[in-house]
Amino acid sequence: MQNEIKKIIAAIGENPEREGLLDTPRRVEETFSYIFGGYKINPEEILAKAVFTENADEMIIVKDIEIFSMCEHHLLPFFGKCHIGYIPQGKIYGVSKLARVVDAFARRLQIQERLTHQIAETISAPISAKGVGVVIEAKHMCMMMRGVEKQNSIMTTSAMLGSFRSDPKTREEFLNLLKK
Repeated sequence: MQNEIKKIIAAIGENPEREGLLDTPRRVEETFSYIFGGYKINPEEILAKAVFTENADEMIIVKDIEIFSMCEHHLLPFFGKCHIGYIPQGKIYGVSKLARVVDAFARRLQIQERLTHQIAETISAPISAKGVGVVIEAKHMCMMMRGVEKQNSIMTTSAMLGSFRSDPKTREEFLNLLKK
């Protein structure tokens, strides 16, 4: 990878042998290893270790989980917040594991639409949740620093499963609680 990074540096018109760039290929490789580390993580395994029996059947929401991902179309970052809600049926998750699932999927080449659905589907199955809702709000550097150059645009995506999709009152409760 380091040799390919050197080629990219040269292709954009820089000198890869310049003092400030000598160690850049190694640093980029380390950075890529970290930001694309989600490929080495199995989100289902994360959740399997964090399911607890609890007499709970009311909506649980975790808001403002920070996300950082990379747009698969331009290899530029997008970042924002993920909000997760679910209605358990006697089984709940350890709260930190929800954030870990978000990171496992976000640390891959992504599009926000897919990311939203992957999180929702992964959270739903292990506990047979009555419903799951995931909303992601993110700014995309591919829209901000190139192309249309819109600095204040925010993309919002949602995935609603089970009662969050079929029951308008459940969906409304979830979305209203996100506003607070």
